[in-house]
Amino acid sequence: MQYLVFDPRFGAAGDMILSALLALGADRSAVSRAVSAVSNLTIEETERLGIPALSLKTNTGKTHRTLEDIIQIIDAADASAEAKALAKRVFNRIQKAEETVHQSHHVHFHEVGADDAIADVLGSCTALLSLQPEAVKVLPLSVGFGTLTCSHGVMPVPAPATAEILKDSGLEVLIGGFEGELCTPTGAALLSEFAAAYPAPEGAGKLIALGRGAGSRNPQDHPNILSVYRMESGADEHTIDVLETNVDDISGEILAETLSRLMDAGARDASIIPLIMKKGRAGHLIRVVCMPEDSARLAKLLARETGSLGVRCQPMTKRFVADRRSETVTAVINGRVYTASVKHALIDGEIYSRKAEFEDCRKIAEEAGVSVRDVKRIFEEEAWNCR
Repeated sequence: MQYLVFDPRFGAAGDMILSALLALGADRSAVSRAVSAVSNLTIEETERLGIPALSLKTNTGKTHRTLEDIIQIIDAADASAEAKALAKRVFNRIQKAEETVHQSHHVHFHEVGADDAIADVLGSCTALLSLQPEAVKVLPLSVGFGTLTCSHGVMPVPAPATAEILKDSGLEVLIGGFEGELCTPTGAALLSEFAAAYPAPEGAGKLIALGRGAGSRNPQDHPNILSVYRMESGADEHTIDVLETNVDDISGEILAETLSRLMDAGARDASIIPLIMKKGRAGHLIRVVCMPEDSARLAKLLARETGSLGVRCQPMTKRFVADRRSETVTAVINGRVYTASVKHALIDGEIYSRKAEFEDCRKIAEEAGVSVRDVKRIFEEEAWNCR
């Protein structure tokens, strides 16, 4: 799978995120159309401490707006429905943070309600979707330290709204390092929503491409840039995650239903192993084999279904996977002609196993009045004979 990795070690702001995505190859014309109602973008090549990057100017003014005003602008924009929905969720995060800070449900956006902030959010959402990532990962985010001056006066760094957004985001945060505001509320909300909307796999991947966005300031103690990388996961059909949990207080019916739900939810395999637990209690080990991109979702499902307080994950485990193909085989049973699917397994192009599909055999056994075991044997022998 291909996914994006944001590296905000020197902070994040809306213009930095948008310019980094554009540098990575996002659709510039789609972004320009999306923000045309509030901004006329100017994109320039620049550098920060010798590192090349793109910088962005939105050529807009300052305007204070409510969330309802912003939603109306987004709804009227020339952008996809998916980009608009993503942008609205970003502003909802900011709204929730502002309400917490001001202890009021009737807040006006100041800096983040200006045309440039709307352009940054709607443009970044459009840019991200144009790159079609399957997942997004955000590395630890630096917020800086000290104070800043805004429409409310002198504030601590991180700004109260930024801190509230990050508190609920699940992102890892670095406080300190460089003086000043490194992360804005807009930057925090964008990265928080991207990470939540597109959960990323763990483990290493191959670097495909990169883009860098520059902030407006050019300090001399660090490069004021945000990097975004397009990665390709090493996960394939030969790489899986293994989930496990021990349970000792669940009935057989619940165990069976749990396996069924896990398989329906996309597990590659699931099994239950009897075991003796501490203090001699009888229990079961539930083991789930899944693709790496599904492991977090299936671990949560396993915890909900069993009530387990923890699910172990063995990530990116290599497995042997035989080549396989299925063929339809015909056989005569009690004077009638039946067909069933037989799965062939191959190593280096040579078939080493043939197994008739159980459900086909079960139905034939009922019709023919013979055992399923005999039906399987007949079709598998017929498959070997047709070799």
